[in-house]
Amino acid sequence: MNLREITTPDLLKGALTELKTEYIKVAITDIDGVLRGKYIHVDKFLKAAKEGFGFCDVIFGWDTADELYDFNHTNSSDLFTGWHTGYPDLQAKIVLNSGRKVPFETDIPFFLSELKSAEVCPRGILKKILDRLKKNGLKAKSAFEYEFFLFDESPESIREKKFHNLKNFTPGMFGYSILRSSVHSELYQEILSMCSSMDMHLEGLHTETGPGVLEAAIAVDDALMSADKAILFKTFMKVLAQRKGLMANFMAKWSEKYPGQSGHIHCSLQKIEGESAFTDDKGEVSETMTYFLGGLQKYMREFSGLIAPTNNSYKRLCPGAWAPINMTWGVENRTTGFRVIKGNPSSQRIENRLPGADSNPYLALAATLGAGCLGIEEKILPTEETIGTAYSKKVPKELEVPRSLKESAKIFRKSESARSLFGNTFVEHFSNTRDWEYTQFLKNSKFRKTDKISEWELSRYFEII
Repeated sequence: MNLREITTPDLLKGALTELKTEYIKVAITDIDGVLRGKYIHVDKFLKAAKEGFGFCDVIFGWDTADELYDFNHTNSSDLFTGWHTGYPDLQAKIVLNSGRKVPFETDIPFFLSELKSAEVCPRGILKKILDRLKKNGLKAKSAFEYEFFLFDESPESIREKKFHNLKNFTPGMFGYSILRSSVHSELYQEILSMCSSMDMHLEGLHTETGPGVLEAAIAVDDALMSADKAILFKTFMKVLAQRKGLMANFMAKWSEKYPGQSGHIHCSLQKIEGESAFTDDKGEVSETMTYFLGGLQKYMREFSGLIAPTNNSYKRLCPGAWAPINMTWGVENRTTGFRVIKGNPSSQRIENRLPGADSNPYLALAATLGAGCLGIEEKILPTEETIGTAYSKKVPKELEVPRSLKESAKIFRKSESARSLFGNTFVEHFSNTRDWEYTQFLKNSKFRKTDKISEWELSRYFEII
């Protein structure tokens, strides 16, 4: 039986018996978009599939360097976890239809998990937004695109070199190169094969501009499944690369010399019955799509920490670097924050170009769909379309991208709209974690007010994020 078709614990038991496997891998996505997990014996796993299981809440109580958060400096009333709670187990559940076989580990089964409570669980937060859309008679489809650098390095060598003079997988700027992809066809085929075997099929894969840069476009799917595939792609692309003596890097910007790395999100809405909600009876842009776009413009600034969650994120969002700097929109305009792509009912969509490759896919998509949902509910009209470059366009403050993680966290904490969408506990916890991240940056970085990338940023984000 295909693990992706499993819907009940009984079907799961039959499938695992057929596979004759003794252990299963499970993982939960933390607040930074990093999969945290372990091996579980099949007997315990089958019990967990029926009853749930405990997972230490420290994975929501530390940063990407496993340093425990210290929120004593905050005035927050909602301290989700810490020494004051004793770091208890949280109740988690297996996502039954998320099963894949890991090709590198003799096809050992791998399953995603989520917390039973959605308070701070990234997957749960996205589900809350999808439920809200459903109440409006809508459902979402989405697709993620990731740019990432490949290096002929190892986790040990990058640290020995202190992240200087790293060897790129291929030299020079050579976007859409047939030469590079043909010379290294074995690697490309392994990437495509891995993605197909783990049911995260790629719609496209090509070289991007930059030495050793690739871009992968994951095929469209229902929104929740799309985010699942995005988190799996980021993780297992890194696994594949390291197993081949390479490193895949998803930082927003690892070097000021090269363009940053995006994590664009394409999204569209359908009515519950199935037809497109983004096209009207004449095949034109619908009121729903118009209001969705208006919501993106109005609220994405407030939710910016969810799409730009690291200190490094803001070094990508600068003029002339293939990244937007404001909440403008345009038809087929890659300088704007939101690119409207017209087409038939199945392809008409909006591309949110603001997220970087470093964003947590669940939270970035929740922010995108949540902002759009508010636009629909409040019937928000967008600004006039931007024609030509958006980099030189003067916009009001409310359409500007925040310039730092500190600013984003402050705006997010004060946002009543964020609290209505995501809940007070999540807003407080996430804001606290971003304040912590910014504080650590100030303590450890030499380049606080420049576009230079500090060794601290590289050490923190290069491999893990």
